[in-house]
Amino acid sequence: MPHTGPLEDRELIRELLERYCDAVNQRDAEAWGATWAEDADWELPHLEVNISGRAAIVDAWKEAMEMFPFVNMMSQVGSIEIDGDRAVMRSYTAEVAVLQDGKEIRPRGEYRDVCVKQNGEWLFAQRRFSVLHGE
Repeated sequence: MPHTGPLEDRELIRELLERYCDAVNQRDAEAWGATWAEDADWELPHLEVNISGRAAIVDAWKEAMEMFPFVNMMSQVGSIEIDGDRAVMRSYTAEVAVLQDGKEIRPRGEYRDVCVKQNGEWLFAQRRFSVLHGE
């Protein structure tokens, strides 16, 4: 997929992804939740998990983060295609996390996202994560 659509919107979508990662790294549930649309879907097929709605997504994230005393998430955009107030993005993640027992994991993954522009702000409407390598 190529990069298409207005440069300003592509930059705002990149900033959305950056805010998402920063909120993970800061363990900031409020900031992390603010990256999602109210009626968003979060799909984690490798865990057979599909969560709908911002509140439920944030609750699940808070619970999951309790398993990790340390997490560092970095992402890179692969492509962004914008069509009006809707965009499709592919991005890649490199994470380092420490489990409660001290074991370190380093998963690499891919997100396939649908973003929507609501009230002038880009938000995640759908995030689908696939593990590419690691745990």
